[in-house]
Amino acid sequence: MIDREGLAAFLRHRRESLQPEDVGLARGLRRRTAGLRREEVAALCHMSTDYYARLERATGPHPSEQMIAAIAQGLHLSLGERDHVFRLAGHNPPARGPSSEHISPGMLRIFDRLQDTPAEIVTELGETLRQTPMGVALTGDASKRQGPDRSVGYRWFTDPAAREPYPPEEQTVLSRVYGSGLRELVALRGPESWAAHLADLLLAGSAEFREIWAAHEVGVRPPDLKRFLHPEVGPLELSCQTLLDPEQSHHLLVYTAEPGSESYEKLRLLAVIGAQRLA
Repeated sequence: MIDREGLAAFLRHRRESLQPEDVGLARGLRRRTAGLRREEVAALCHMSTDYYARLERATGPHPSEQMIAAIAQGLHLSLGERDHVFRLAGHNPPARGPSSEHISPGMLRIFDRLQDTPAEIVTELGETLRQTPMGVALTGDASKRQGPDRSVGYRWFTDPAAREPYPPEEQTVLSRVYGSGLRELVALRGPESWAAHLADLLLAGSAEFREIWAAHEVGVRPPDLKRFLHPEVGPLELSCQTLLDPEQSHHLLVYTAEPGSESYEKLRLLAVIGAQRLA
């Protein structure tokens, strides 16, 4: 059963203990609130201010698991705190590990400081969980993808549009990278895993994937320098730095260009174009 008073007290305490800069927000000049405002938390959790305020007053409806997951992520809760708030709301906590989409607070704090840089947080199967505005401008908006299409490796073999940002010579290498990576994950996670399900779908639907799968390659890694063909700024050569959260198997990918290079100037242009397009 839901513990309304316990949930309300926990949410109030967590909100008041967070500062704007903890969650990537500007503090402003005339701020008097201790911690975050309710409307700021509601925006971070993608819900109405009234709904969130009623939860803090212990007068709201019984929140769904999806709502509690959004609150846990918006408040930058740790896994232990996430599990606690699920129990207060009368739900069993979600599983931990590679199947979890809850991003750790530490990774979110780094991500929140990269808003002027192409960056994204992805699962081990290449399912995008968060993108910076520059990340959207570079590779497109991943938020509307559902089911198997969320995995970049699955899209690579089923949707020709997934290859459009890459030059032909890069595509051959990436096909081997995605095939090799999926084979390793199937061995790691087992025949009942989501990775194994994606492999079965691709074996049934892609002749190219069947050929690559039959080669039994493992350990194929992407090039150190990633090449893109952006529809608005043209060719880009970017380095990709990766930060791994080993507990959740999430990766933070950050794309950078060598200062003074042509790609560096194109990224600066993309920041202007992307901001205008998003506006």
